[in-house]
Amino acid sequence: MSYTIGQFAQLVSLSIDTLRFYEKEGLIIPKRDYKNHRVFNEQDVTWINFIKRLKQTGMRLTDIKEYAHLRYQGDETIAQRLQLLYQQTDYLNAQQAELTQHLNFLHTKIAIYQNMLHEQTIKK
Repeated sequence: MSYTIGQFAQLVSLSIDTLRFYEKEGLIIPKRDYKNHRVFNEQDVTWINFIKRLKQTGMRLTDIKEYAHLRYQGDETIAQRLQLLYQQTDYLNAQQAELTQHLNFLHTKIAIYQNMLHEQTIKK
């Protein structure tokens, strides 16, 4: 099935302006019909959803652009794409470790206050 840019924008929950920006940045390269209108298909839906997911992981736009550039070059770039995904995984693991430290800090402080409240109720 093929989609106009308006239909595609609704389907992937992005604005037409965002899709045009993605095209300008080289993230997507839509096909064109005989009138030179952009035409999108199911593979484009899958690709846009992947881009959106990369953004959700916090991947920088420059890295997403590099990934897209490599993707459009073909399967001979799988190793480089894999390296970008490993780098993002390392970033997320570091973020997760930091969040775990913050949570541990808060849990410790909460336990202290809960203990203080318990001692106050005993003294009364």
